[in-house]
Amino acid sequence: MSAASNYLENALLDHVLANTAYTQPTLYLGLFLNTSTNAASNLEAGTLTDEVTTSGSAYARQTIAFDAASGGSADNTATVTFPAATANWGTITHVAVMDAATSGNVLFYGAVTTSKTIESGDTFQVSAGNLTISLA
Repeated sequence: MSAASNYLENALLDHVLANTAYTQPTLYLGLFLNTSTNAASNLEAGTLTDEVTTSGSAYARQTIAFDAASGGSADNTATVTFPAATANWGTITHVAVMDAATSGNVLFYGAVTTSKTIESGDTFQVSAGNLTISLA
């Protein structure tokens, strides 16, 4: 994924060019549906409309960590496994790296290579090294 949100673009520009502090947050991976048909645009703007939100479904953002950047990109260091769904979550079409366990800001986002429908009892997993963030 190489799309940075408007929030992150501004924060990084301010940090590098305007000497404004930016503290590295704990990172979380969030799962998103394309229910509004504008998931990518919403994520760029920081609108969380399409995040999995089925009440009582066991969905929660999961922490994620990345290797040091090399060649302009960084990969996730460990497998990220979401808990088994206790209700249908829908079809996951996008993921986003967030700066909070709930609410918060979108940092990076992108479409998954293959959409995955999560029904009750299913899990969603991103294997180590399978989520790459690059700056283009």
